[in-house]
Amino acid sequence: MGIPVRLEVFEGPLDLLLFLIDRNKIDIYDIPIVLITEQYMEYIKNMQTKDMDVMSEFLVMAATLVKIKSKMLLPKDETKEEEEDPRQELVERLLEYKMYKYMSLALKDKQIDAERVLYKKPTIPDEIVNYKEVIDPKELMQDITLAKLQSIFQDVMRRQEEKKDPIRSEFGKIEKEEVTLADRMIYIQRFARHNGSFSFRQLLEKQSTKVEVIVTFLGVLELMKISVIKVEQDGLFDDIQIKFTGKEADLSEWE
Repeated sequence: MGIPVRLEVFEGPLDLLLFLIDRNKIDIYDIPIVLITEQYMEYIKNMQTKDMDVMSEFLVMAATLVKIKSKMLLPKDETKEEEEDPRQELVERLLEYKMYKYMSLALKDKQIDAERVLYKKPTIPDEIVNYKEVIDPKELMQDITLAKLQSIFQDVMRRQEEKKDPIRSEFGKIEKEEVTLADRMIYIQRFARHNGSFSFRQLLEKQSTKVEVIVTFLGVLELMKISVIKVEQDGLFDDIQIKFTGKEADLSEWE
C-alpha cells in the first residue's frame, strides 16, 4: 500500500518514522518493527530525489530497520535470562529527536510572536520640552529656609499647648472634625484677599487645632507655588510676611 506523502514534508528519516508511528497510533516504546519497516520501505521505493546526501540518510535508516527486523525474527536465545531489545537504541534516538523537534516548534512560535511586537522610540511633546515655569521656585524661596519655617511652626505649637485647658482637654471627642487641604487653601486665599499683607505667625495663631495648623501650613506652600501669595522676611528670625499677589486661583480642582 502506497503512502501519499512528499519527501519535503519530512526533515529526515527520524521525522518520517515519527510520522508513521503517529499515523498508526503506535506506542513508541513498543514499535511493531515489521509494520513500520514495510511502510518505511514503501516510502523509500516511491521517493523521487536526486540528492544523494538526502537519499543516503534514508537508506541508512532503512538498513537499520531491516537489521532490527531480522533480529526480531530470529528465535530467542533461551540460555540468556534477559536479552536486550533490538529496538532500544532506535527508541532512544526517536525520543531525543522528538524532544528537540518540539523545542524547535516552541522557539518558532516565540519568534512569530516577537515579529508581531512593534516598538516606538521615546518621544517628548514640544510643549513639555519647551515648558518654562512662570515663577522660579528657587527664586521665590531663596530667603526662606526649612529651619526658619520649623522654628515658627514649633513656636506656634508651643503656644497652642500653653492655651490648653488642663480639664477640658481630657474630655473625649464624639466625632472628629475633618480639615481638608482644599478648605484651608480657600480660607487662606480669602484671608489674604481681605488683609492684603499679614504675618505667617498671625495666620497660624488663628487655627484652633494641631490638624488645622498643619494643613494651613501645607496650604501656604501650595498657594506660594501657584503665585497666589508671596512671602518675605526682612531679617534673620524676623516674622515671615505673607502678601497677596492679586492673583486668585480656581481651587475647585483641589476639592
